[in-house]
Amino acid sequence: QMHLVESGGGSVQAGGSLRLSCAASGDSLSTYAMAWFRQAPGKEREFLATITAHGDSTDYADSVKGRFAISRDNAANTVYLEMNGLKPEDTAVYYCAARLRFKIVSGRQSSDYKFWGQGTQVTVSS
Repeated sequence: QMHLVESGGGSVQAGGSLRLSCAASGDSLSTYAMAWFRQAPGKEREFLATITAHGDSTDYADSVKGRFAISRDNAANTVYLEMNGLKPEDTAVYYCAARLRFKIVSGRQSSDYKFWGQGTQVTVSS
């Protein structure tokens, strides 16, 4: 089965940037559409961004549009999330997720995705 591992989280000052990585193994990344979600304590898991299997299309939540960018390198079996202009409210555990391509779903719901990483903590201080 697909196995995902996130990395790149950490603590940054407000206004700073981070680049998260999601390394995939066990299956070809090119078979899957990918997404990033986050979850803060006491809150529901929140959709952030998704990218199609070959990177030809992306979709973003309004809260991160213009600040975050999702990309992928299928040859390296890796998906990225570039985060700029970070705010304290961005503090959360960030998760990478995968779903089979061509499946007719919104791509914005947690239930759309079959495989998940363990998460990486992002903390933004004022």
